Amino acid sequence: MTAIELITKEDLKTFRTELLNDIKGLLKPGVGAQKQWLKSYEVRKFLNISPGTLQNLRINGTLRFSKIGGMLYYKLEDIHRLLEGGQ
Repeated sequence: MTAIELITKEDLKTFRTELLNDIKGLLKPGVGAQKQWLKSYEVRKFLNISPGTLQNLRINGTLRFSKIGGMLYYKLEDIHRLLEGGQ
């Protein structure tokens, strides 16, 4: 004969909280890990430049980018290369 276990609302809330925390942990980059792709606002903040300057870097080919669904993304390694003076 199998035993019957009751699950309370509090048990479900606890499970939900633990599950959400686990999912958040999976979605966050690991400790010390950096994002590989940055959005325009992140690049502007990182380089301390204006939107117009970032646009000029795109236009003249100094900084490569990818456009996905209307959003522009930049490789972090390309930004580091730009800072080091190489293109």
